Amino acid sequence: MQKCAVISTLKLFSAKWKPCILSHLMQGSLRFCALKRKIPNITKKMLSQHLTELEKDGLINRNVHTKKPLKVVYSVTKKGQSLEHLFVELERWGLEHEIEAKPMQEMLLVNGS
Repeated sequence: MQKCAVISTLKLFSAKWKPCILSHLMQGSLRFCALKRKIPNITKKMLSQHLTELEKDGLINRNVHTKKPLKVVYSVTKKGQSLEHLFVELERWGLEHEIEAKPMQEMLLVNGS
């Protein structure tokens, strides 16, 4: 059976919210609530689901700090960080081909999905 690495790669972050989540985590580690504040239109359930999938795919780490108060911090793995140049190239391509860039919050409106 022939495999397609391009499709397999795109599936890792092709869901509507995953590029946004990865983009924020590439800027630094964040707790769940801080990430939710940065992406206000995502539901808690969807954020949790995507974080679980990104962790399963090895793109992010979920670090549980058991010291009271308990906190969970998400960060990008080395594998996840290796996608950063793809994000930069996608943005460059969009600008080069005059794809209309809209504010992130407008692009991610729940009703606009």
